[in-house]
Formats: sequence, C-alpha cells, structure tokens
Amino acid sequence: MSRHAPRSAQGDVPPDAFDAAEDDETEAPALDDAAEIDFDFEPGAVAAGTEVIKRFWSTLPTSPGVYRMFDAKGDVLYVGKAKSLKARVGSYARGQAHSNRIARMIGQTAAMEFVTTATETEALLLEANLIKQLKPRFNVLMRDDKSFPYILLTSEGPAPQIVKHRGARRRKGSYYGPFANVWAVNRTVNALQRAFLLRTCSDSYYENRSRPCLLFQIKRCAGPCTGEISEADYAGLAENAQAFLSGKSNAVKDRMRESMQEASEAMEFERAARFRDRIAALSTVQGVQGVNTQGVEEADVFALDEQAGQFCIEVFFFRNFQNWGNRAYFPKADRSMSADEVLASFIGQFYDDKPAPRVVLTSHAVEEAELVAAALSSRVEYRVDIHQPQRGERKALVDYAQRNAKEALGRRLADTASQGKLLVALGQAFGLDKPPRRIEVYDNSHISGTNAVGAMIVAGPTGFMKTHYRTFTIKSEELSPGDDFGMMREVLHRRFKRLVKESPRTPKEAALAASEGGAPEPVPEPEADSETFPAWPDLVLIDGGKGQLEAARSMLEEVGVTDLALAGIAKGRDRDAGRETFFIPGKPPFKLPPRDPTLYFVQRLRDEAHRFAIGTHRAKRKREMVRNPLDEIAGIGPTRKRALLHHFGTVKAIQRAALEDLAQAPGVNAATARAVYDFFHTNA
Repeated sequence: MSRHAPRSAQGDVPPDAFDAAEDDETEAPALDDAAEIDFDFEPGAVAAGTEVIKRFWSTLPTSPGVYRMFDAKGDVLYVGKAKSLKARVGSYARGQAHSNRIARMIGQTAAMEFVTTATETEALLLEANLIKQLKPRFNVLMRDDKSFPYILLTSEGPAPQIVKHRGARRRKGSYYGPFANVWAVNRTVNALQRAFLLRTCSDSYYENRSRPCLLFQIKRCAGPCTGEISEADYAGLAENAQAFLSGKSNAVKDRMRESMQEASEAMEFERAARFRDRIAALSTVQGVQGVNTQGVEEADVFALDEQAGQFCIEVFFFRNFQNWGNRAYFPKADRSMSADEVLASFIGQFYDDKPAPRVVLTSHAVEEAELVAAALSSRVEYRVDIHQPQRGERKALVDYAQRNAKEALGRRLADTASQGKLLVALGQAFGLDKPPRRIEVYDNSHISGTNAVGAMIVAGPTGFMKTHYRTFTIKSEELSPGDDFGMMREVLHRRFKRLVKESPRTPKEAALAASEGGAPEPVPEPEADSETFPAWPDLVLIDGGKGQLEAARSMLEEVGVTDLALAGIAKGRDRDAGRETFFIPGKPPFKLPPRDPTLYFVQRLRDEAHRFAIGTHRAKRKREMVRNPLDEIAGIGPTRKRALLHHFGTVKAIQRAALEDLAQAPGVNAATARAVYDFFHTNA
C-alpha cells in the first residue's frame, strides 16, 4: 500500500469526470485557473488540495482499485473505487465545475492511499467494507449497522433444536432469515413451538433432564429429552418445520388437516384438538405478514424517500413467499447527492456482511447496477439480480415499501423539529448563548462500591446518540466504597483529559496535550460540514446536587476546561419527579414549572443516563457472578477449559479431582494438571 486514495457509485465526483474515466492520461492534469468552481470557502484551499492530488496521480497505475483521501489530521475524508485509478483520481484535479461537497473534499485533502485490485468488482466490495469500517465524512454512511437475527434449525445432536441466532454461522443446520428485528423472530419461534413442538433448550440442559420441563406440560415441546416422543416421530416434526420455513407452508397445513380429520373420525378428539391448535399457530405466522406476496419467493425490497435534504431507505425482507419484516434506515448523505447514488452506495454497504437474496428490488435505478449485482453474486453461489420493477406485483411491493419510507421519514422530521424546539428551550433555561448541539449526561452505579461503573449518554438534534455512549469502569483503589463524588471526579477526569488530547479547541489546550504526550496539533477551523456532530459538549449535566456539581467543576478545572456549561440535577423530595432542583455554578438554584416541556426533556435525559448506568452495572455484576474459576488459572485457555469441563462435567468435579485424574483428561499435560491442582488446593 502506498501513502498517496474512490467511490462505489459514480455520483461522488462530477458527472463530467466519468466521461474521461476511460482515458489513459500520460500527463498530469493541469489546473485551469479560469474554470468556474462552485465552493463556499477560500479558493486557495481547493488549489492546494488539487496540487496534493496531482502529486499522487503521477505514479498511479491504470488498474482498478480503491483510494482513500485524508485530511491534515490523518482522518479519512472519503473512500472510493475506480475502474482506472489514474483516470478517476485525475478527474479531481481537472479544474472543472465541482459541486460544493466535492470542492470541500478536495480542499481538505492532504494525503491519499491506494489499494489496487484485480477487478472492478473486487474494488467495489473493498470500498463498501472500508466505508463501513472508517465512516468517512464525505461518503454515504449506513449508520445503523446492527446484525439481523435468523432462525436456526439445528441438524446436529440427538434432537433438532429451533432457536434465534445472530452472528457467525458456526453451528450446523438450516438458517432462515433475515428477520427485521428480534421481536419478529421471537413471535415466529413461539408460534413454531406451538405448531411443531420442537425444543428450544440448550444441549446441556437437554442432556441432563430426568423429567419433562414446563414447556412439555403447556404443549410447546414434544419432550424428546425424556423419550416422551420417539426419535423418528420427532424427526418428522423437524422435517415439517423445515418444510414450512422453506416455503411449503400450505402443504404442511394440508397434512395437518388430514391428520386432524383422521383423528376426529377415529374418535380421538384430544389428538384432533392438538392438530387444530397447531394449524392455528401456523395461521398466526402467516396472518401477521402485513403485506402478502404470491409471486415473490425471495427478495429484498429497497425503497428510498427524500425530504428536506434527508434520506430514508425502507428495507423489506421476503423469504419463502413470506414477509419477514422491515426496517427503516436514515443514511448520512450530502443533500446534493441524487437518490440513485445514495441507494447504490447503501446497498453495497448493506450486503457487506450478509448474503444477498436472488432478487433485489429497488424504487430507483441503481448506479452501475450490473457491477453491483456482479459483486453481490461473487459472494454467494447463485446469481443476484437488481431490478427496478415498472408493473405487476413487484411494483406493488416497491410502492408499499416507498409509502412506509415516506411515513418513517415524516415521523423523523417531526421528531427532529420537536427536538430542535426542546433544545432551544433548554438553552434558554440554562442560560446558554445558543441551543446546545451536544449534551452529555453523567451518572454512576454501584452496590456499596462494588462493580462500580460510570456512564455517559449523549443527546443531540436527532435525539439520543447511542453510538456516542460511553462506560467507565471505576479503577481508583483509593476511593472508599460508595464515594460518589470520587467516582464522578474519576469519570470526568478520564473523559475530558482524553478529549483535550484528541480534540483541542484552543492553542492552550493543544499545548497542554503536547506537554502530556499528545502531538501538538493546530487549532481546527470550524467544521464546513454542518451535519458533523461535535466532539465537545455544549452542556454537561450531572445526576446529583450541589456536592456532585462542585466535584465535577473542580475536576474540569484540573484538566484545564473552564468554559463548559455545567449543571447538576437534584431529585425532588422523596425522589419525586417534577420537583427537581437545578444547580449552575455561580447562580442560585432554580426549578422549572411542573408542566414545562423542558422539565420533561431534562427528566428524559437523566432517566436515560440512569438506565444506561444501571444496565451496565448489572451486566458487569452478572459477569462477575458467573465467572468460571478456571479463567483465573494461568495457561488455561478456552480449549483446555472446554476439555476439562467435558471430561469432568462441572467445576466442582475438577476441584475434587486428584492430580493423576487431571492429567488423564484429553488435551491436558502434566504441567497444566499441576497448575489446576495447585490453584484449587492452594486457594482452598
């Protein structure tokens, strides 16, 4: 890789740049000083960035690849792909009429890096991967990148198990999905339990049962663990479940109806009733689809809507002729970008870590659709088609998804407008010069000082910014148990000392960062991109009264931060919400009217910080409670720990085992056996 820098969709550079993409220039592109460039800052910045790009351009090959643009601080500005690196990068330095966004990007470019690939398809896949990892400012960003849940029907072990699954597919079995959310998976699994009586318990729980569990009693499991059903009959249930999830739902229901009729004619009414209930459970799964499809077996539908410079992409999942839910995304994209290029870039990132279906339906024409389809096909064992339907059932599905996208974006814009009004009112209530764009709220959680954690939540113009949340494990050994003031001081010291080092706002802060080991950096100019979320808070809220506030103020002074708006929130009498008292340094305490929307907003902020702190503390305490003593033994990794547990069954059995017995466990040598034996007997 050379230190020199792309695009998955062509629209991130001017349209005329692609007219020259096939050219093989032999001379560095000259900058036309007379060219009309549309930018909103100093022309010298664009000229300087152009010169940087021209220097790297001179050594570029004509092969496909991916390029990255960096600013002076080393942050990635943009990632793009090219069929010809030399032609694409040269297009940035032609002096032609760039859009504001491209001009800003060129003006901030201080360095570039390149990776050559064998084909343009490989470049497209690499570009999508790098965008998701690096989140460059000038690319379309997917933002919400949660993995999708699946249903897994296992094929290993004595009895197939049906469970919800996320992550890597390491277990053997059939995976069905994706589902839009966990709620959809849980609803489907519960219905399938009632219909097919398959187990959901873990293998260890299954293998140690001596009598059926409660699920057998309430007719949601056939009880294979204790032989309540034969292996052959249970395998038949698993086959029916697999057929239903594979799209053969009507055939499965027909077989159940025949069995119900046979039982009824044989006067076995209880057995007939069980089949009736199972048929009803399957009808429940089919009846909550929201939108039904008869001719689309497997497809993802992407519908985009744009309003007020913001984008919403609604994604519907159809598998085996069933609708498995939908999810709305709000990608970050410059308002100058077209819907086609936003959708193309989004689809590339969307399928970066998941297989694409055979058909992808879109509301807009996708730029370089054939190239994107080829890239998606290269990662699966079948052909992927990207299609913008014009008529028929597929068009109806896209129209349905687009209506949902329009409604979701409308709700988001309304929420954002309400949030903006609340931020204005909050700024006025706390005496700020302007509405805060970034609010940080801090809280601590512990039980008598044990498993103490600090939590920071962040709110902004679009609501809670959960990707910016942070937790702090309290590390100081000098604090007495339950010292809330000391915990708050430690959290704020660690947070703002790092912030001063990484994002100094003034020459004084830059000098302080340099004196403590940070590299001296120039004071950054105001961000040209108005949508960039600030690193520094405009308002810091502390969950606590005057004492907590003074501890926070003194700690901020120690790290050289004296100009932040700081406020404490003290709970009312009997912890009654609505009677909170607010403390601001240098001002008398005050309260807000009981029905003031600003008061409700502050309560929401405080409650979110409290929820996040409590949840983090509980998770930490739970990990401590279930921690395996074997984890504390040096030289015992996951493989040897698993071997010991498989051989002896439990930790208590390992603790009671003789040295000779430990040494006989598979994969355990004499040294490891001695370490395990000494650990339990020395610490007994």
